[in-house]
Amino acid sequence: MPAPAYRIQTPRLVLRCWQPADAPLLADAVTASLDHLRPWLPWAQAEPEELETRVQRLREFRAKFDTDQDYVYAIFSPDEREVVGGTGLHTRVGQGALEIGYWISVRHAGRGYATEAAAALTRAGFEIHGVERMEIRCDPRNERSASVPRKLGYTHDATLRARLRGVDGAPRDTMMWSLLRDEYPASPSAAPLEAFDAAGRRLL
Repeated sequence: MPAPAYRIQTPRLVLRCWQPADAPLLADAVTASLDHLRPWLPWAQAEPEELETRVQRLREFRAKFDTDQDYVYAIFSPDEREVVGGTGLHTRVGQGALEIGYWISVRHAGRGYATEAAAALTRAGFEIHGVERMEIRCDPRNERSASVPRKLGYTHDATLRARLRGVDGAPRDTMMWSLLRDEYPASPSAAPLEAFDAAGRRLL
């Protein structure tokens, strides 16, 4: 993969690689949002975590980011004093593609931040990483999550029946959405942003 953007600035958000020092701010956002997150996210079942466990997790995120294994981003307010949520460009969907995941703190839900962050990472995927396809997957019952790819011009390719296990262990369906390189320029995902590499050099 080409060198990733370590920092992305959109009109209302800062997306950047997590740092271990972000652990207290992340803990505050997650703890306040547990009822909001637990129905959809397996990792939320283990919350709240001890601070040292969270620090170690963020160190692992950074290590994978630095070695181009996976790109997990924090979503911050413009002054970086509050965690709005989390997102990522995930390599698990195979060569030539990246998958976007996202969650938003309950304090910031309903303001379009997930859509803004996913648009930024869609642009990063195509214009920085040079992929041919971007994907988003979500539980069909999570209407807010499913609205994000729809707003960004992604196509609903399929709903895979009973493909994954839900947080309760029961089989659940998964919606698959995709956007192709030749579809991207005319899509709402081609949004304004600034992106910078690990040395602070501008990429976009």
